[in-house]
Amino acid sequence: MSNMVLLGDEALAIGAVHAGISAAFAYPGTPSTEITEYLIEYSKKHGAPIASWSSNEKTAYEEALGVSFVGKRVLVSMKHVGLNVAADPFMNSALLDIKGGLVLAVADDPGMHSSQDEQDSRYYADFARIICLEPVNQQQAYDMTREAFDLSEGFHIPVMIRLTTRLAHSRAVVSVSEPRQENPMEKTDNPRAWMLLPGYARKRWADLLSRQKDFLSYTEKTDHNELNLNDSNRELGVITTGLGHNYFMENFGDFREKPSYLHIGAYPVPVEKVRALVSHVKKLVILEEGYPFVERYLRGYLPPPIPVLGKETGEVPPSGELNPDNVRKALGLPEREQAEGAAVELPGRPPQLCAGCPHADTYFSLNEALAGYDRSIVTADIGCYALGALPPYEAIETIVCMGASVSMAKGSAQAGYEHVVAVIGDSTFLHSGITPLVDAVAGDIPMTVLIVDNETVAMTGGQETILPSSKLEPLVRGIGVDLDHIRTILPLKKHFDENVKIIREEVEYPGVSVIIALRECVETAKRKRRS
Repeated sequence: MSNMVLLGDEALAIGAVHAGISAAFAYPGTPSTEITEYLIEYSKKHGAPIASWSSNEKTAYEEALGVSFVGKRVLVSMKHVGLNVAADPFMNSALLDIKGGLVLAVADDPGMHSSQDEQDSRYYADFARIICLEPVNQQQAYDMTREAFDLSEGFHIPVMIRLTTRLAHSRAVVSVSEPRQENPMEKTDNPRAWMLLPGYARKRWADLLSRQKDFLSYTEKTDHNELNLNDSNRELGVITTGLGHNYFMENFGDFREKPSYLHIGAYPVPVEKVRALVSHVKKLVILEEGYPFVERYLRGYLPPPIPVLGKETGEVPPSGELNPDNVRKALGLPEREQAEGAAVELPGRPPQLCAGCPHADTYFSLNEALAGYDRSIVTADIGCYALGALPPYEAIETIVCMGASVSMAKGSAQAGYEHVVAVIGDSTFLHSGITPLVDAVAGDIPMTVLIVDNETVAMTGGQETILPSSKLEPLVRGIGVDLDHIRTILPLKKHFDENVKIIREEVEYPGVSVIIALRECVETAKRKRRS
């Protein structure tokens, strides 16, 4: 064994390597991005495993299924909202006879540091009726990842590992073990278990349901679900999950009489251990990062036999991240004394586009082009260009989810609204903007798609776009957009008047038009010059 200093994301990545993966696929999304970044760099140095970005999370998951089908181990990773995109293959894969171990690493984002919502991926694992592991530190992220591949092959299911932001992006010393060899290449010998025709799928569903007792037997026995009963204090019991365990233990020394507690690190919820704790105490506190998942299980539809305090009752904050201070109220401990801060009112520092960002010039041109119209709509998407909602640009009106800019523009224009523009980044267009553009072309909808192409996936750190900029124009042309209404502009101040003229011409065109605003991200350009 040896020691490495690793982020939680990196610990998971090297755990997958040491578990003997042959491939890893992902779409970048904070806080999961560093998993695949680490694997790509590792692959460059060692020649394996295969590690690459995919056009979106759905394709990444389906590529991983292909690797599993031929008997090899594979990791697929994404952020929580990315799992919405991959939900179709993910849910169906629970019914397959998984051959090579398939592990899904999902990084949730409580507090919405870089996300649209706080959704909790444990609900997806429960929905799919599979096993989910939730590490509390970097060492567990490494160990659980190795174990997850064994569980996947032992139970013939995909296995989820759930991280959250603080663990994904903090470092610690991790003890790593001897790497395993890759699995041999061997296609499944049960192809019917991979064909979800209704007649086959019904049998696979019945088989998955029959194995729930086996999954539950595992979670009752595993050390990841640790039950500690204190016979001298039968008042308070605590259930922790994920990082809630760390914050509980930071407060543990402040109790005169130590409470009994159960930590849940593996799902499905270990029912017998929960019952043992409930029968031992008079009051229960639930500390979990994310949604009140376990808490709702315990409440059910009828009042529980003992008081249950948590997010639903208000003792634990219902949104944002947990920390050692905000769990003390639920634990019945007094607030810690706070040092008085200096009475200095600091100015707000909202996020903003980088100095020299090409999106800024694009937005100034777009605003000027639309200034003469009484009615206009600008829908936008997920990426750094979403900052165009803020001053001094205030150029966009909607930000919902990947690809929604094009779909919403199509709907607005189809409903009869005039001068409709969708703003979408190059990577987001390739992720999920192509299909709604196909819809728009099919309906010959009067709308303009403005692809702000900065030649990188900038918001997540400058990863390489799945296709180079030179491929965008032929792709758009192949979808069926009229060649005369596929325009490229260079977003620079010296081209301001020309760009305004082009945008206005295409906004007034009574059909689908596409404008590609092409200029490299200033940060990736700096990085290239330095290297």
